[in-house]
Amino acid sequence: MKTTLFFSLCLLAVMPLLAQQKKIFAENDLHIQWQLVTNNFEEKNLAQNQFVLSNKGKKKFPAAGWVIYFASSRNSVPAAAVEGLAVTHVNGDVFRLAPTADFKGIDAGRSVTMWYVTEGATFNKAGMPNGMYIVWDQQPDKGYALQHLTRAPFLDKTETYRTATDTYNRNAAFTEAPAESVAPVLPTPVFWQKNAGSFTVDGEVAILNGGNFEREARLLAADIKTLTGKEPAIAKAFVMATRVIALEQAAMAPEAYELDITDKQVVIRAADAAGIFYGIQSLKALVPVKAWQQPAAAITIPAYTIKDTPRFGYRGLMVDIGRNFQTKEELMRIIDLMALYKLNTLHFHFSEDEGWRVQMPSLPELTEIGSRRGHPMDDKKNLPPSYGAGPTPGLLPASGYYTKDEFIDILRYATARHVNVIPEVETPGHARAAVKSMEARYEKYKALGNMEEAERFRLADPDDKSVYSSAQAWTDNVMCVARPSVYRFVETVVDDIIAMYTEAGAPLATIHMGGDEVPDGAWEKSPICQAFLAKNEQYTETNDLWYYYYARVAKILADRKLALSGWEEVGMRKTQLHGRKKLIVNPRLANEGFRLYVWNNMVGWGNEDLPYRLANAGYKVVLAPVSNNYFDMSYYKDPEEPGYYWGGFVDIDKPFYFTPFDYFKNTSEDAAGNPVKPSAFIGKDHLTDFGKSNILGLQGLIWAETLRSAGDLEYMILPKLLGMAERAWAKDPEWAQETDKNRLDAGYAIAWNQFLTAVGNRELPKLNWYNKGYAYRIPVPGLKMENGQVYANMQMPGFEIRYTSDGTEPSVSSKLYASPVPYTEKLRFRAFTAAGRGSRTISVNPVR
Repeated sequence: MKTTLFFSLCLLAVMPLLAQQKKIFAENDLHIQWQLVTNNFEEKNLAQNQFVLSNKGKKKFPAAGWVIYFASSRNSVPAAAVEGLAVTHVNGDVFRLAPTADFKGIDAGRSVTMWYVTEGATFNKAGMPNGMYIVWDQQPDKGYALQHLTRAPFLDKTETYRTATDTYNRNAAFTEAPAESVAPVLPTPVFWQKNAGSFTVDGEVAILNGGNFEREARLLAADIKTLTGKEPAIAKAFVMATRVIALEQAAMAPEAYELDITDKQVVIRAADAAGIFYGIQSLKALVPVKAWQQPAAAITIPAYTIKDTPRFGYRGLMVDIGRNFQTKEELMRIIDLMALYKLNTLHFHFSEDEGWRVQMPSLPELTEIGSRRGHPMDDKKNLPPSYGAGPTPGLLPASGYYTKDEFIDILRYATARHVNVIPEVETPGHARAAVKSMEARYEKYKALGNMEEAERFRLADPDDKSVYSSAQAWTDNVMCVARPSVYRFVETVVDDIIAMYTEAGAPLATIHMGGDEVPDGAWEKSPICQAFLAKNEQYTETNDLWYYYYARVAKILADRKLALSGWEEVGMRKTQLHGRKKLIVNPRLANEGFRLYVWNNMVGWGNEDLPYRLANAGYKVVLAPVSNNYFDMSYYKDPEEPGYYWGGFVDIDKPFYFTPFDYFKNTSEDAAGNPVKPSAFIGKDHLTDFGKSNILGLQGLIWAETLRSAGDLEYMILPKLLGMAERAWAKDPEWAQETDKNRLDAGYAIAWNQFLTAVGNRELPKLNWYNKGYAYRIPVPGLKMENGQVYANMQMPGFEIRYTSDGTEPSVSSKLYASPVPYTEKLRFRAFTAAGRGSRTISVNPVR
């Protein structure tokens, strides 16, 4: 009897759990198709989108008891439900699709079509919702990924996309440059001269380290082993060898080098280890492309004399791993790429609204909570499922972080390759991951009854009723800068960072403390902030909290002998002009030694000259222009190209033609791709000679909202990175100094042909194999139909064009294009690398 009663009680206890786990509907039987209808909804700058929900199962999809979540780069516009279904904004880029009382469910084998409206235009697949999953009311903490989400061709007829013919006409402007006119090394050296003879790298080669260049000698030896299968000996004073690569110390500018190659020896001279390292990179650049494919007993390098020095001391790449994570191994591959092209600074954007990616020993919650995205969305154990994270926390790339030891490994790896890592702690905005992690910490210690510890690092004002929306549509991502605990948090994070750099033996001169895009409305209804303003007469309005914050943060860094870096807004002031809010240069901070990273220069936005105004005012400026150097921008306007486009479209030409000291003269298009007239810059400030002295250098940037893999990262930065590296290292080209437009255009055309010849024939083929190969973007062929024939061409040399005439996807074994092909509707073209990777497939009349 007791046994029976015990069993019955157990069954009663388990029954609710069994009921919860009983599936109402098999989620994989729900198929959802998304489609862009128009970008001109009601003749406004609004996009109409539609979902088609299809029930492929045998049971009815229920009328209630569920909600679907998804991420979208386009913000929805409040609207009435359609077919009993409504899309509403949750927070950030997270939205929900839910039934109203009018929804009737979906019978087996039937479909329902609903539409909703989003802000702005959708030009490519980046506007498609992603990471879609369903949550049943019976299991509110559990989400089920919807596997069958597809995209239908765009129905929009209002946009003009680049056609295959447009691409053909652009490509037709390229003419392969004579080999002798092309620099043997990229970035282009100050001086080079080809000499008679060649140097053979084989098992008889030795390295003579005539200076304090042990680390560089070891890296060179490792490269030679990769090429020949045998690691050469390294000696300090004398070696018995047939051929020698000598590393010698000599008086010259920092990072400069000289490289002399003869039949018997290679001599690399520099004043410092960085110069020796860059000389080695130039030596590697002269290695025949095929030698990187597989080891050979002997490698022949042509004899050259090269003398070189960088134009700018700062040559950077910002990598965002806050939005979506990249593994340690991939980040090291990017560091290798930077080093190969003589970039010396990794701007390490590891904290964001959507992720905190480096373990802080003193604040473990930052990665325990802040490195994970998924469901549920209460921020207690993880952050919301932004950027297609889906329901399951812990999955790459939405989740992930570097442990302390992994980060130290990265620092050591970068330091050995003369890449300086500048960490960015995004504050006081773009800080949601930190804010919510510290709220979880607060709740943990509050539950333990330890309120002192709970409050120690709290970043939010729990009574803040401020209404704002960030650029990424977050409504709760700003630190409460009037809290003393905020500065305790900053001090603790800074001290943890310093400790890791010290252990790694890595240089640390500055920390980037963010400063970007604190939205209007923040702090205005925070009782803590308003009480602070009432007690401190020197701060008269809410905007003054900005200066209070950065004055304190700057002192925290200065006390630790570090300089403050930040985004442009650190040097700006919010004011009113003609009744409208405007950001103006704030001269009061110009002499504080702040380093500003300036991105906002897009034509038509009103700040076309902002980098120059800040430099002219005395700020040290790193040029990071959205107009030319945002590598996450889509290559061009095509539904199949990935990437955002709010800052325009960026192909390899944009970074190449950016002229740092007068980019007005070469700015050719606005954010929409429309031609720019010289009149757009009337009244804008030009860079003064004093301002030029404040330009530290250039930086490319790769934001990670659309990156889902290492391949995505490499596709977006390559080959764009090569154009930026050229502008950052090489001397100011003669064509850029021309005042006559015709001579400028003619000089640029020659330089462009030489650059593309080098990239197509040498650099990209090398990257097929170097470091196991990089997934750079392969340009699609251009196509033109004329007299019933289809002509094909490429943006640059070095690729094969193959085609099919039966409508199938071209492969590496398809017919090789060599001359015009008779037109048929089923013709498909595709470009291939020597390694067999292919571009997107293109046709004369593509389906959108």
